[in-house]
Amino acid sequence: MPLHPDIAHVLAGLPAPPPGPLNPEAMRAGEESQVPPVADRLPLHSVEDLTARTAAGQVPVRIYTPAEADAYGLLVYFHGGAFFLGSLETHDHIARSLAKETGLKVVSVGYRLAPEHAFPAGLEDCYAAVRWAAENGETLGWDGTTLAIAGDSSGGTFVAAVAGMAHDDGFDRITHQVMFYPSLDLDFDADRYASLRENAVGYGLETAGLKPFNAFYLDSGADPADPRVSPIKRADLTGLPPALIVTAEHDPLRDEGELYGRRLKEAGVDATVSRYLGAGHGFVQHFSWIPAYHRVFEETAAFLRRAS
Repeated sequence: MPLHPDIAHVLAGLPAPPPGPLNPEAMRAGEESQVPPVADRLPLHSVEDLTARTAAGQVPVRIYTPAEADAYGLLVYFHGGAFFLGSLETHDHIARSLAKETGLKVVSVGYRLAPEHAFPAGLEDCYAAVRWAAENGETLGWDGTTLAIAGDSSGGTFVAAVAGMAHDDGFDRITHQVMFYPSLDLDFDADRYASLRENAVGYGLETAGLKPFNAFYLDSGADPADPRVSPIKRADLTGLPPALIVTAEHDPLRDEGELYGRRLKEAGVDATVSRYLGAGHGFVQHFSWIPAYHRVFEETAAFLRRAS
């Protein structure tokens, strides 16, 4: 189906990007300037900023408690942003919606960003934060059952990579993995996936922009052949946690996410792939105010209940 008219309207009104190379500092400032004041955000029982003392160092985390209860399942969330954008603030609304709809206590991770921090700093922060959550379950009020990981875009990359790292380390506490339009193959050859050609222009994220947007990460030492960077290159997917992969019809990254889902199923993993029609990349972050796309949080909640 065509791009959702509300999305098309917003995209048509966006200014052309400035000429020249990408400026991380200016782009981050632009994102932060769009964050609404706390008073205008979805209310929850509590939202608290902490510092997780982990094997990777001190990692900022934000804890979202949906309602008062004796104990909770946990969901550790990794924000998107092509590995150099995004923050606890810019993705605060996603974490709030995840907490409200799932009923889980959400731990959002403020991992280190490229290019200031070379690979694998951000990935190590995410993995360490998951281990920290499990090790500090009593403090967090964890009920010892659900320990899910979730992320959007490059945060979805980290979800897949963390799931693999945990499996390889024998850390078996992760119960679910949720990826919203993940970037799973950082080899951006347009011949690799039809969606890179079909959705190349006009849907927000464009195929020509993938290389420059990911260059800060790749130039910091992230090798696209490394399964920690391109999780679709992991040879053995057996034994990974049940997965929900959400893709967008008009996303250049659509096909790699759906291929990863098929490969997980072939490896015996309980994997669900859900394509959102009329949507483009980033719809959970930017367009979840549209009822048809807010449903992604309800689908996530249902998946977590079904697979637990």
